[in-house]
Amino acid sequence: MLHIEDLSYETGGRTLVDAVTLHAAPGETVGLVGPNGSGKTTLLRCVYGTLKPSAGQVRVDGTVLDGAKERARRIATVPQDGQSAFELTVREVVAMGRSPHKKFWEPDSAADRLLVDEALARVGVTDLAERPFPGLSGGERQRALVARALVQQPRLLVLDEPTNHLDIRYQLEILTLVRELGTTNLLALHDLNLAAYFCDRIHVLRTGAVVASGTPAEVLTPDLLAEVYGVRAEVAVHPATGAPTVTYLPGPRTPHATTAPASRPSAEQKTSAM
Repeated sequence: MLHIEDLSYETGGRTLVDAVTLHAAPGETVGLVGPNGSGKTTLLRCVYGTLKPSAGQVRVDGTVLDGAKERARRIATVPQDGQSAFELTVREVVAMGRSPHKKFWEPDSAADRLLVDEALARVGVTDLAERPFPGLSGGERQRALVARALVQQPRLLVLDEPTNHLDIRYQLEILTLVRELGTTNLLALHDLNLAAYFCDRIHVLRTGAVVASGTPAEVLTPDLLAEVYGVRAEVAVHPATGAPTVTYLPGPRTPHATTAPASRPSAEQKTSAM
């Protein structure tokens, strides 16, 4: 269970996150959407601990996590585009996911190595295992970082644009994998159609504040897209998936009414649609 309560973050006299409150139930996938600069990444950094909130708190299973190691045992992070200054191999980067569960300089066990091999295979990078991580393409790095998060065996998975640099196949495969893990997932996405399909609930951010929350069907409306993104769009139920589908329209932004989806597709419907 994730609880974010009245969380704010200020720097240089600017408020980047403004009194955000949101919750994610165990096993739920919750999406953050909003224009560039709306505060999505800053909010996620406050959740996984690289930034200290100016106000409010983050609780996981009712506990405010103290210390980097305790936080890393509960929360795994997939950043937008992880870089490495060291010539580590992909296998070594993925194996770092076991660090929160080990003593300092404790060697990898056979169980650790098995977890690494399974994670590499699960995200489709086994053939890259011995290659230097910095030499990978953006999409290859992203998949390796997802593998590292899997090895960490977290309760909460926080992903910042996990589909960055990925082609369509891997976008669908990574987000399908995330939903199947059984973890509680909080992710920022630019692609509203992916958010509509894979997220149980969506929170829309604008200038650091949450301006709409609910199921994709409740949130993704032409009026909201005109107000928050400044675009014209139609929203309809996709006949194959049952999920809301956004079609963007050129021209001046004027809210264009259309029929909103009546209900969310079930997990079974999503699986069969894939």
